[in-house]
Amino acid sequence: MASVEIRPSPDGVPGAVTDPARLRAEELTFAGADGTAVNGYLVRPAAPGSHPGMIVIHEAGGLNDHIRDVSNRLANSNHVVLAVDLYTREGGPPPMDDVQKMMERLFSIPDARVIGDLEGAADHLRGRDDVTGKVGCIGFCMGGRYTLLFACSSDRLNAAVDCWGGFIDKATPDQRSTPERPVPPLEMAERLHCPLLAAIGAEDQNPSPEMGTQLLERARLSGQEVKVDVYEGAGHAFFADYRQTYLPGPAAKLWGEIVPFLARHLQSG
Repeated sequence: MASVEIRPSPDGVPGAVTDPARLRAEELTFAGADGTAVNGYLVRPAAPGSHPGMIVIHEAGGLNDHIRDVSNRLANSNHVVLAVDLYTREGGPPPMDDVQKMMERLFSIPDARVIGDLEGAADHLRGRDDVTGKVGCIGFCMGGRYTLLFACSSDRLNAAVDCWGGFIDKATPDQRSTPERPVPPLEMAERLHCPLLAAIGAEDQNPSPEMGTQLLERARLSGQEVKVDVYEGAGHAFFADYRQTYLPGPAAKLWGEIVPFLARHLQSG
């Protein structure tokens, strides 16, 4: 385990960390699917005490500085946070300037392996002395899809936040299912194991607001609390402050939904 210096958040982002001394961070590995060592970034409050755990799942760009900063913001809201590197076995993210290669990488990762890695992350958090018995998960873009998949496939979570997870209704643009992605998460939604908050941009097409309506209807059959928010004027990845898609207003509104949702399901009881 190697400690990591925490830097302040970019100016003005929702939940910005302004005093890094309040947090402690380290790079580590945990046991994922089949016992494989998976890389992760763990950040927690510096003050003694126990807090709920949070898993953070990155976008297609991998475990980058933005995802680490989002993890820091969640830790600053009194969580012990483990951001997972789902590209550990591949040695890092695909080339983001080559859309075809990026999509090939995404579609080649088996869903079963991802679920095993995420269950390992949840087990790692629950095994820590500074973590209470509750664990949540949040993911962005591809991470949003995996968050929904995880919440519908496993009983390890107490709360899930799906931020514009794409390809929840099919495996690829042309195929409903593949050996790597056998069942679309949308078709599993009625098996949801925990409360779900989902965020979708009104101008997004993957997922579209119409897909959000389907998710809401199917997920409610699980008996769990489900909320799907559509953000007007926003497209895909509107929370990613390092991208041109970033929109401060909708991003702040989303953070204002995430924090109380997690507090309600993870901090109490």
